[in-house]
Amino acid sequence: MAASLSFSKSVSVSVSVSGTATLLPCRSFRAFPRRPASSFSVRAKIREIFMPALSSTMTEGKIVSWIKSEGDKLSKGDSVVVVESDKADMDVETFYDGILAAIVVSDGQTAPVGAPIGLLVDSPDELAEAKAKAAKSAPSPAPSSPPPPTPPPPPPPQSVSHTPTKTVATPQAKKLAKQHKLDIATVVGTGPFGRVTPADVEAAAGIAPSKSNVAPAPPPKAASGSAAPPPIPGSSVVPFTTMQSAVSKNMVESLSVPTFRVGYPVTTDALDALYEKVKPKGVTMTAILAKAAAMALVQHPVVNATCKDGKNFVYNTSINVAVAVAINGGLITPVLQDADMLDLYLLSQKWKELVEKARAKQLQPHEYNSGTFTLSNLGMFGVDRFDAILPPGQGAIMAVGASKPTVLAGKDGFFSVKNKMLVNVTADHRIIYGADLAAFLQTFAKIIENPESLTL
Repeated sequence: MAASLSFSKSVSVSVSVSGTATLLPCRSFRAFPRRPASSFSVRAKIREIFMPALSSTMTEGKIVSWIKSEGDKLSKGDSVVVVESDKADMDVETFYDGILAAIVVSDGQTAPVGAPIGLLVDSPDELAEAKAKAAKSAPSPAPSSPPPPTPPPPPPPQSVSHTPTKTVATPQAKKLAKQHKLDIATVVGTGPFGRVTPADVEAAAGIAPSKSNVAPAPPPKAASGSAAPPPIPGSSVVPFTTMQSAVSKNMVESLSVPTFRVGYPVTTDALDALYEKVKPKGVTMTAILAKAAAMALVQHPVVNATCKDGKNFVYNTSINVAVAVAINGGLITPVLQDADMLDLYLLSQKWKELVEKARAKQLQPHEYNSGTFTLSNLGMFGVDRFDAILPPGQGAIMAVGASKPTVLAGKDGFFSVKNKMLVNVTADHRIIYGADLAAFLQTFAKIIENPESLTL
């Protein structure tokens, strides 16, 4: 180890270490001429590998697998662990050289964002200290709660004498006893405090008791509350995956936004003809619809706006069209960024790449959380119309149905059969009004019905 000192008002210390150790920053010390330079010492650090925030909505992550094992040497930029976020599986890289000393969170376990999941050291000398630190920071199992104390037995009931000095009976009982020539004192009362009732007298006289005028007590009502109904026999409880939890959270959050819906019919004969021409070149219908929506958004920027706090809204300079894609175990919306600026063929190529990455759960955060407008297409399933739920942080979402032959009446009064699809848009009513959405849909319909501009 060699140290060089330069004295002015303070001493700058630079350390060069041979071997695998890395350069460590040192504080600036005030100069003391009589103190030898050899008294300065450098202590290596134990660095923590934290659970990263892979998206703006991520609050915790799940360890899919550790790429490196304890004791492996790491270089800056090496992939260390695969983390499952709320939208994708991503490799987490290290920012330092060193040795993976300990794994704090194992495969299959979850940890909140910012929590340590592993420890990194500079040299083998710190391995023991790091392992001891990992043992202390590892989540310990919750202690089993002691069984509740056995309640003390209830005190024995006090004996109460039921032999009053005077027989107590109701007036009706006394009257019945007189009629049946019974001594009321010999009748055992079953009423409150041993009171003799008419039924007691009739029982003593051997007469069938008359029907009581007292209505029977109603059966006890089921306890009100939010208790879950018992499970259906043969059913099983399946916990949400990380992606399903994120979708559930977003859907509940969207309920706080006041929305409205507007539908519009669009004739698609010209669009269908264009699709048949460009389909052999790899162009998809999704790319065509995304391009048409982006071109319409250029003319109606308020539909591309965003309101997050209810106090102001933002006109987004970029038109990023997110498209809903169903994947195994959830739903994700890859984003076609700057869709208005890309030509149709490049847009289709970009869309295919995004779909492949989405199904492999390899999308980067900016590839699924940067949308300003969303498109959802169920036409390929034969769905003629549906309503979509507005994603949080966006102003509108378009739901596209299937194109089907429809009998239409022309302006000349003659009937014809044309292909028509129904488009429904759900919008945030805080920033987008009915006239805004109607004008946007008119523009979108004109682009679809005259699609030559899509290929320019």
